[in-house]
Amino acid sequence: MGMTRLIPMLPVKSMPASVAFYERLGFSVERRNDEWGWALLRFDDCRLMVDQSINAHPAAPRQSVLYLYPDNVEEYHRRVRGMGVAAPGLQTTFYGMVEFRIDDPDGNQLWIGQAAPAEG
Repeated sequence: MGMTRLIPMLPVKSMPASVAFYERLGFSVERRNDEWGWALLRFDDCRLMVDQSINAHPAAPRQSVLYLYPDNVEEYHRRVRGMGVAAPGLQTTFYGMVEFRIDDPDGNQLWIGQAAPAEG
């Protein structure tokens, strides 16, 4: 027996607002059901579900963290800023990643990074 994939599902207040935000990050809609308030988003081989129907406590802040690994974090950072997302500058962390962190419209945290170049 094996595990073939994992797709996070985030409870959101507004599926359309979440879809619009994630589209600015480069995701596209693979499937969507407006009646349920659910969408499956895709960016290359990565997938993410957003679902307002499982949002049991709409006023509660979100506390999920998704770590995204782009091929080139500097290029992706420029792209995200170019799409109007308020992203802070890149930082090198104590654990060896060059990253930036943003929140989606529901307070889910997105940490976006790439391994820092080896010092020579």
